Amino acid sequence: MWYFSWILGLLLACSLGILHILRFEAQETFEKEHVPLDPLTRLFTKDVMMTRLKEKVENSRNNGFPFSIIALSLEQFNQQHQLLDYESDTVLRNVVDYLKEEIREGVDIAARMNEQVLLIVLPGVSFKRAEATAGHFKEHIMTQIKAPRDLAIDVTLGVATYPLANGASIPIAEDVDTLIKTACQQIHAV
Repeated sequence: MWYFSWILGLLLACSLGILHILRFEAQETFEKEHVPLDPLTRLFTKDVMMTRLKEKVENSRNNGFPFSIIALSLEQFNQQHQLLDYESDTVLRNVVDYLKEEIREGVDIAARMNEQVLLIVLPGVSFKRAEATAGHFKEHIMTQIKAPRDLAIDVTLGVATYPLANGASIPIAEDVDTLIKTACQQIHAV
């Protein structure tokens, strides 16, 4: 008879454990579904990105797992061609639609940082690979995506990597603010 009590206790413990896991997963799903998104691009907002970047930096400090970011700007293109607001929005949406197809779903993170600047986080990606990815993005955007008035889109990109490597000559950063600033300073280099 004692083994029935033991089995019942084991089943109860498993049930409580499963309920705890399901509640945790439901909370995670709720948080993911209720993260504020930019209304035009449906990407994360700057505030959400800053929080995620701080988490990435902390994770990288704890486990040594590197990540890179790509800053993508359409500001010069819009200024050069004096696009109207709705034309700028159309260009931005077309670029974002392309990027959503290219980035790794559930791995990479993309956000709209201001009117015409996007930031993409590439976990586990070295500087060289991020630079190649940025070059691929630029080439495809410039050749395949058209702006209103049949203008070819000229996009500028910058790349930075975390964490700081000893003796490295590539743009790398020590914290979130420096990381973003480094990528934005490199924006014409890619």
